[in-house]
Amino acid sequence: MTESPRSSTLSASEERALLARLRTSADPAARTELIERMLPLVRQIARGYAGGGEPLDDLIQVGSVGLVKAIDRFDTTRGVRLSTYAGPTISGEIKRHLRDHSWSVRPPRDLQDRAALVRAETSRLGAELGRSPTVGDLATSMGCSEESVLDAIQAGRAYAATSLDAPRATDDQTLLDEVGAEDPAFERAELRDLVRKGLDALPLRERRIVLLYVVEGQSQREIAATAGISQMHVSRLLRDALAALRSALAAVDERS
Repeated sequence: MTESPRSSTLSASEERALLARLRTSADPAARTELIERMLPLVRQIARGYAGGGEPLDDLIQVGSVGLVKAIDRFDTTRGVRLSTYAGPTISGEIKRHLRDHSWSVRPPRDLQDRAALVRAETSRLGAELGRSPTVGDLATSMGCSEESVLDAIQAGRAYAATSLDAPRATDDQTLLDEVGAEDPAFERAELRDLVRKGLDALPLRERRIVLLYVVEGQSQREIAATAGISQMHVSRLLRDALAALRSALAAVDERS
């Protein structure tokens, strides 16, 4: 949808007059003029969501759909201007479009929503703490498990894919040139899978202690403060958990 040369911001009186024509006589010309004259509002809102990989023209088209919905649903007895009512409807339409179409690999909707919440909370909590929040920080702040946060972070990585035609930073080749080559990360991936299976064999408390110690790099004293137990107890649990993990990994490796 493109603007006509006469498009401009509507005054309150012009808005009321066009709405009156539309409501009393279902005048299609009044509806068309309302849409055209309010396109600057759509463009202004769409610019706020540009820069995330979606072309601005596409966002304006989507926002225009929201504008049409707002005009058709608007109740003139609300006591507010149409532009005030239309703004959230236009924004909501653009947000839905970005949520549904900007994912390279589409996770389930609830996981998409959780990934967005984790991104927002990471920014907020980082400003509050003066450092990047850990997975534990995010889980505590959001009132969910660390596994839930990790799943959301992993899902968030599917939001935008790198083009295979993108040049590498080190030479003139593209990522496509590497397709089919032996990937040294395969072995690390197998090891990660093996470690995950070993962690799954540990009780929940021991698994959490190992993750805090190995993944987040917390000291035994910090873990003890978090868990509300003595440092000596943490040391004993950590020693036993690592021993159990080694045994579980050995058993899994033998079965593989």
